[in-house]
Amino acid sequence: MTNPSQNPSARLQGVVKTEFIAMMAALMALNALAIDIMLPGLQQIGESLGVEDPNHRQYVVSAYLFGFGVAQLLYGPLSDRFGRRKPLLAGLGIYIVSAIAVVFIPSFAGLLILRFIQGLGSAATRVISVSIVRDVYGGRAMAEVMSLIMMVFMIVPIIAPGTGQVVLFFGNWHLIFAFIAVVGIIVTWWVARRLPETLHEDDVRPFTASSVLAGFIIVLTNRVALCYTLASTFILGALFGFINSAEQVYNQIYGLGVWFPVAFAAVAVFMSLSAFLNSRLVGRFGMRRLSHGALIGFITTTLIWLLIQIFGPQPMPFPLFLLLFALTMFQFGWIASNFNSLAMEPLGHVAGTASSVLGFMGTVGGAAIGALIGQSFNDTALPMVAGFFTVSIIGLVFVLIGEKGKLFHPHNPKV
Repeated sequence: MTNPSQNPSARLQGVVKTEFIAMMAALMALNALAIDIMLPGLQQIGESLGVEDPNHRQYVVSAYLFGFGVAQLLYGPLSDRFGRRKPLLAGLGIYIVSAIAVVFIPSFAGLLILRFIQGLGSAATRVISVSIVRDVYGGRAMAEVMSLIMMVFMIVPIIAPGTGQVVLFFGNWHLIFAFIAVVGIIVTWWVARRLPETLHEDDVRPFTASSVLAGFIIVLTNRVALCYTLASTFILGALFGFINSAEQVYNQIYGLGVWFPVAFAAVAVFMSLSAFLNSRLVGRFGMRRLSHGALIGFITTTLIWLLIQIFGPQPMPFPLFLLLFALTMFQFGWIASNFNSLAMEPLGHVAGTASSVLGFMGTVGGAAIGALIGQSFNDTALPMVAGFFTVSIIGLVFVLIGEKGKLFHPHNPKV
């Protein structure tokens, strides 16, 4: 296999590093945009399409996440066989067409089907963009580029709900999907015009059911990879549970209305800050020390939050709620990024297929857990907070199994 880090400019064919980072961040951001921009419009969607149970509005998010998770299993092997550009452009096409179709859909069931299909297309942006970065850069150079991409990517959860709220000032919820389609078209035009094929012919692999199955077997039989994947899945379920419940918590409990995007952005800022600090500190302290410490902090914070939620005033004062939430999500940032890397650590020899398998397990499992948390909403934040605490305890159990009972113990100076 070729070493991409030796000559990145040759594979990029004139695309400078700054543009490359911006393009990969834009591709990843399409996924976050499709989730976060519509949160302010969920209530209007439910009223427009006759959704009687407010909790069922959450299916708009869950359907997308399930499609996004399932398709990740295929895009890795597909891009290893047919190159990066063709599957990526095909996925972008599905993303755009489904967004446009939603504008004309007359039923909630039809909307959910199209959201699932949109997730199927969007998965290409996540899996293949990482593969492209791996084609072009290697080692520490890849880590540096991915950190920069994630820093740009994290801006989207901060601005997307506010953007959705602004769009709603000009019309109904259909305009949100039209906006998503327009952004998708712009990014697709950019990629089609500027991004070269980065997969070297020597790195082409066959696309067979056995190769996908082999990836599953490798992941499922590696204790460290499996346990960190399962731990990450449960912790990710907490984030999806929040996304599912966010509109109801902020609007039904605290009545924020048009200020909902501001509160959402405030929490996202802490997650972005966490990602930035992790990129600065992980080289010094290692992934295990940072993520294990953050997991203990996550458990402690959510336990305090849960006790106040049960025995304190109802509802909890909003400033205290937001503070505890922000602290929890700050620690989530350290957990999620490092757990994913630790799961991939022993799988470098099958990185592409393993990444698809891990993405499939994490997203589908996390979406299911998040849906359970979201559907438990009962006009209080208690189900969400209890869900956060529960998944963190389960995550700790899997980490202890993976590490044979030892926390904070790096296997080598780099991890």
